[in-house]
Amino acid sequence: MANLNGFNANEVEPAVGFDPIPAGKYLAAITESGMKPTKSGVGNYLELTFQVLEGEFKGRLLWARLNLDNPNATTVKIARAELSAICRAVGVMAPKDSVELHNLPLIITVAHKKRQDTGEITNVIKGYSKKDAAAPKAAPSDSNGKAPWQK
Repeated sequence: MANLNGFNANEVEPAVGFDPIPAGKYLAAITESGMKPTKSGVGNYLELTFQVLEGEFKGRLLWARLNLDNPNATTVKIARAELSAICRAVGVMAPKDSVELHNLPLIITVAHKKRQDTGEITNVIKGYSKKDAAAPKAAPSDSNGKAPWQK
């Protein structure tokens, strides 16, 4: 039981559900992390909370679960590869604790998938890259330093 003395729902706007954000690339940072037991109880996964840092969806949260401790070797291999991509994207190559990955900007590639249990569409993080990887490429220039359309 929890003491809710002083709370009045008439003074607080109710929470509304969130639709998935559109698929695409977003500047984000890991804000929370922790190891949790798998549903089956035979392993553990690292849960990472990502927060979008800019744009229309600034503040939105997304999650990644990396099965780093699992009896299935392929599952662990995939999780370790994903963790490697995150580490490379934030520039922390040998973290001793997941907190070392917190609050460092990176680009996450977000996609959609259908949940097997409910059939709802949800977000899934499909890739990680360095923050500067999202910067537009410079236009090619000729010998006078101008882009081809500036002649």
